[in-house]
Formats: sequence, structure tokens, C-alpha cells
Amino acid sequence: MQQLPNILTISRIALLPVLLVLLYMPQNWALWSALGLYILSAITDFLDGYLARKWKVVSPFGTFLDPIADKVFVAVLLITLVDIGRLDGLWTAPAIIILVRELLVSGMREFLGPKNIKLPVSKLAKWKTTIQMIALGLLIYSGSLLLIGQISLLVAAALTVITGWTYLKTGLSHIQS
Repeated sequence: MQQLPNILTISRIALLPVLLVLLYMPQNWALWSALGLYILSAITDFLDGYLARKWKVVSPFGTFLDPIADKVFVAVLLITLVDIGRLDGLWTAPAIIILVRELLVSGMREFLGPKNIKLPVSKLAKWKTTIQMIALGLLIYSGSLLLIGQISLLVAAALTVITGWTYLKTGLSHIQS
């Protein structure tokens, strides 16, 4: 039981190549399989942290790997959605905004870590993540929900800017002192 949260995190990374292959396949069953795999991955994203905290088995490995797994998963999926045409033209802007924010905040956390300064996840950032996950699911499904997925990703990108600015402001205050 102690290792289950870490196994869930690792499984999310391990499932990513399968998800990508399914997204590139033109068959309808592959689309539905990709959506199912994505939903399973999103559930593991929630469960790994929840179970680690509930069972009091938070580990340094899990603390290190979970945010990396989340960022790799989202980044690769956004790039793939651009490549397969679900995000094109101006709809690539929300993907770029999300990717840039993730890099900046990760870099800030990396820089502040040795100074023992933490940037805790805000409630608004959790909402951003939830909307982003829903948007990605809609973009995987595509079809009649493509525009709703694109607009949802735009909303997530707007929240990304707000939360990213808050994190950067907090982080910069520690850098300047």
C-alpha cells in the first residue's frame, strides 16, 4: 500500500506513449480508447497525492516525481494536440501560455527550493488544473465538442496567467531579498 501512490504516478508516465499512439490512429475505437486512457490518467493524478496524504506515505520520491509527471503529461499532450490539428492557428496560444507558465513556475520552485522557500499550490491553481484537464479531455474527444474544448483551454490559460503571475511575484520577492 505504501508504494501505490508512486505506482500511480509512474503509471501515468508509462501510459503516455500508448495514449499518443492512440491519438494518431484514425480509427474511432482508438479515439475512444485514448479518451478512456486519458480519464484513467487524470484519475491517477488525483489519487496519487490524495492517497499519499491520507495514508501518510508521502515520500521524497513521490514529492519529486508527481509534479514532473504532471508537467510532462500535459506538455506532451498539448504538443500532440497541436500536431494533430486539434489546436491550430490562434488556438495554439493557450497551449503556449500554459507551457511557458509551467516552465517559469517550475524554474522558480527549483531556484527557491535550496533556500527552503516553498510556493504552495493555490486554490485558483487547482481550479486551473481542473479546467485544463476537462479541456484536454474535450480536445481528445474532439468532434462536436472541439470548440468547447478550445474555449475551455483558453479559460485555463487565463487562469494560468493569473496564478503564474502570483507565483512569480511571490518568488521574485524572495529573489530580491
